[in-house]
Amino acid sequence: MGAPIGPVEWVVAQGLAPYEPAVAEMEARVAAIREGRAAERIWLVEHPPLYTAGTSAQDADLVDPGRFPVHRTGRGGQYTYHGPGQRVAYVMLDLKQRGGDIRAYVCDLERWLIHTLAAFNVTGERRDGRVGVWVKRPGGGGAEDKIAALGVRVRRGVTYHGVALNVEPELGHYAGIVPCGITQHGVTSLHALGQLVSMEEVDAQLRASFEAVFGRATVPVEP
Repeated sequence: MGAPIGPVEWVVAQGLAPYEPAVAEMEARVAAIREGRAAERIWLVEHPPLYTAGTSAQDADLVDPGRFPVHRTGRGGQYTYHGPGQRVAYVMLDLKQRGGDIRAYVCDLERWLIHTLAAFNVTGERRDGRVGVWVKRPGGGGAEDKIAALGVRVRRGVTYHGVALNVEPELGHYAGIVPCGITQHGVTSLHALGQLVSMEEVDAQLRASFEAVFGRATVPVEP
């Protein structure tokens, strides 16, 4: 049996977190949650520049293999970029105590991001057949850009990996991949849309929006 339902630990990492140790720490925490030895956790990190390849990644979508380290990962999805200025939220929740509906969980993650963006006057939207959160490009014309990505895995009822929201990353770094296998649309960030908010402001809104969407209190914990 998993840990009793209670407040979710909210942890903000300091500095840039190396990818492989972060995944190892996340997997250890998932095991502890599954065994009832630890509380659920949201872990906010920034990574150094790197690419990750999900379980559906196509080799042809790695356009520039030598640009940054490439990490194969067990999350769903294709290639994505992580780096400074992007807020990654690793979400470790006991889905068994939330009804066990993975599709509903993914929808809640998208709602969480949309709710957060709305606080900064950015309208995020879902799109059928395209996981993540999208915004209409300023100036009209129907073009859309991705502002947040999702990559989810569930192991024996406990979620891990999570979401990545572009606050102010170097968007040019996406040129080394075909992000999420989609060529018809671009990527953007809060800063590119004129919302010059700090990472601390984004973190505060992510926490408030998480509590609003998931209906669960969070408790700050030192990293």
